[in-house]
Amino acid sequence: MGIDHGRFKLVKLVTIIGARPQFVKAAVVSRTLDSMPGAYINEVVVHTGQHYSTNMSDIFFDELGIKEPTYNLGIASLSHGAMTGQMLEKIEEVLKIEKPDAMLIYGDTNSTLAGALAAVKLHIPLVHIEAGLRSFNMRMPEEVNRIIVDRISNLLFCPSDLAMNNLRNEGITHGIHWVGDVMFDAVRIYGDVAIESAQIDRLADTPDNFVLATVHRAENTDDPIRLREIFRALSDIAVDTEVILPLHPRTQNILKQAGLEDFTSKLNMTEPLSYTEMLVLEKGARAILTDSGGIQKEAYFHGTPCITLRDETEWIETVDLGWNRIVGADHASILDAWRNIDMFSMSRERMPYGDGYASEKIAEILVSNL
Repeated sequence: MGIDHGRFKLVKLVTIIGARPQFVKAAVVSRTLDSMPGAYINEVVVHTGQHYSTNMSDIFFDELGIKEPTYNLGIASLSHGAMTGQMLEKIEEVLKIEKPDAMLIYGDTNSTLAGALAAVKLHIPLVHIEAGLRSFNMRMPEEVNRIIVDRISNLLFCPSDLAMNNLRNEGITHGIHWVGDVMFDAVRIYGDVAIESAQIDRLADTPDNFVLATVHRAENTDDPIRLREIFRALSDIAVDTEVILPLHPRTQNILKQAGLEDFTSKLNMTEPLSYTEMLVLEKGARAILTDSGGIQKEAYFHGTPCITLRDETEWIETVDLGWNRIVGADHASILDAWRNIDMFSMSRERMPYGDGYASEKIAEILVSNL
């Protein structure tokens, strides 16, 4: 528990991050914790190394003003089991040294799971930001991670009412809080900075008519049939509309091995872009085609139609409100959604992800409970 010194409370936290969406979420929450009235938060940041290239990791710390990690574990490019096991071992060592009042974890990655397991075994209170999401697809490693982490967390901060209901349906009723989505905070805070620092005409050859695409999930990249269908569709779209595709090095290698170069020749493929560059492209795109959960939400925040290259989504609200269409990896379905993009029935009647101030709510609840 934090130490109450009368005028202020002293709290020590360990924050686990390892993937670029977690860097963004942590940046927003950390800046709020730093300015909490009546409390001094000593935050120890542990970077597992899960995303390791410069644009996937280091540049985020400079761009978003994240404090340099106290620990960088450098664990990457391993199987799920090996990666999670090594992270668990190293995080446990950190926790024994730092002895925090609580651990903060974000999302649903191997870093999230490893941190959660290390904390619970040492009886350290566990705080899960972005709790309660469900795709109901147990073949997704992320779904397994979410369920386990939510079951063992002490404080669970949910981005939507649906996430709250998912937890209640699983019998989790204590320590759950609806706060809104910290990614909404990030778009609010960094959006103007992004527009100033990264102009569309530098990123897009046709800044008034382009599509932004991302493909990285294992369910697509590890399935040659799904991957071929997606890239056939992207290639067809690129005949008359520029398709910008920031590509993870792993996906680039898979495309070469699968012999799909013919379907990539028309695409504007780039290395992974920085967060602010992605914000600019998301806001300026005619549409976004993605298998990323976070980008589905960011498309909604920016008012950009989204076509999701998966068979399900955790962000059902974006579908219900008409901003997102789930098409899987079927060539015909992808093209049909693209050709009818202007007919999407998009509504702003309700704001399911809060008001863009989730981090303030998280900080207040966190400090009062430690």
